Amino acid sequence: MGIEIERKFLVANDTWRAQAQRATRFSQGYLSRDPARTVRVRIAGEQAFLTIKGATRGATRAEFEYAVPLEDAQALLTMCDGPVVEKIRHLCLCDGMTWEVDEFLGANAGLVLAEIELEDEAQPFTRPAWLGDEVTGDGRYVNANLAVRPYTCW
Repeated sequence: MGIEIERKFLVANDTWRAQAQRATRFSQGYLSRDPARTVRVRIAGEQAFLTIKGATRGATRAEFEYAVPLEDAQALLTMCDGPVVEKIRHLCLCDGMTWEVDEFLGANAGLVLAEIELEDEAQPFTRPAWLGDEVTGDGRYVNANLAVRPYTCW
């Protein structure tokens, strides 16, 4: 079984850009936004994925991700519950750890979040100077919720 252990933070300033190494545009929608199980369709550049995630406990949840044909993902996005979330994901290296910095577009424009995936919830990591408050447990920042209650509407 796949497990995701992820912590999420607001980004306090733009100094992360000096560490950004790659940017990919994402379009993602949700076939199910039930908190017990979300089913996401994601197009990341020219690749596409179907992801099923279980209920979150702390910073941990079950995660199963499968590559799907791009054309299938494009069709599935039209079947999603709520609008598609658009963002640009930047990969930033900091003290040997990879941070994913998401700049949201459209109805979520202005929101910038950083995520780090860990091996264990207690795993130590260095907080880059550009990190703001942790929002791991704040449901407003979950992408499935941003699809139906966008940041610009808060």
